[in-house]
Amino acid sequence: MPLTPERLQDAYRQMLVIRKFEEAIRNLYQQGKIRGSFHPCVGQEATAVGGCWALRKDDYMTCTYRGHGHALAKGLSVRAAMAEMLGKVTGCSKGKGGSMHFTDPSVGLLGANAIVAAGVPHAAGAALASQLQKKDNVALAYFGEGAVNQGVFLETLNLAVIWKLPLILVCENNLYSEMTPSHETTSVVETHKRAASFGFESIQVDGNDVEAIYNVVEQATIKARAGDSPIYIEAMTYRLWGHMMGDPEIYRTKEEVAKAKENEPIIRCGKRLLELGCTSDDLTRLEGEAEAIIAEALQFAESSAVPEPADAFTDVFI
Repeated sequence: MPLTPERLQDAYRQMLVIRKFEEAIRNLYQQGKIRGSFHPCVGQEATAVGGCWALRKDDYMTCTYRGHGHALAKGLSVRAAMAEMLGKVTGCSKGKGGSMHFTDPSVGLLGANAIVAAGVPHAAGAALASQLQKKDNVALAYFGEGAVNQGVFLETLNLAVIWKLPLILVCENNLYSEMTPSHETTSVVETHKRAASFGFESIQVDGNDVEAIYNVVEQATIKARAGDSPIYIEAMTYRLWGHMMGDPEIYRTKEEVAKAKENEPIIRCGKRLLELGCTSDDLTRLEGEAEAIIAEALQFAESSAVPEPADAFTDVFI
């Protein structure tokens, strides 16, 4: 299904929901209502929405610990996501997983993962299962450019090509592996070239352009379902906030971040919608709808119950 001007408005709203979700979580952290780790995806909303919206509901997706946007774009309930952040029983993982373990198999969300590159072989496994069962589901894995130096990533590239898995790999290259510029850690910074050397069809795309991401992933799903070689997509983007809450961001300048804000996905999509005939009032309305979705989810989460102590021993597998 093409990303029509009407659907692009919905995509704009979805990106705003993700942005405002992250802003709400930051506020809750600052109020001491959430503890633990939080890795915001502010600035990377286009890769999440463009990629996930090109998939079917029953296609599989794995993502990283910076995965709130991916999970919400794939169909995770905003209510369930917010409740999980607050440790409530109505959360997607019953309040036990928290920020880095958003999971909902009913929408194909096989889970975020706190281990760098771990979602890549998981997605390959799902793709292999689909292939063996002669289904036409595809699997997509999101990961950062820091993951390309992990051994399991390289092993998965090799097997994916040999077995011609219906696998789509989306590298969100935001230029920094945590606090280290990628050119200091990776011999070939254009990660799509590394994938191409394994036999992947490899593409580099503007990761701040939701239409470009959607179109590339949509074409990748067609090829993957047809049994062609797996596809590697390097989406060039930028993380506008720190690596995690409390990041002092001494590794980059304020001027660099300010420059990146001029090209961030939501501003880009808003300008595109104005070109297509939307008005400023339309954009304001869409933003108001996103704010209402977050406000309702927060009210739901705060009014939900916390798990009972005995619940700590349920859903545990050893």
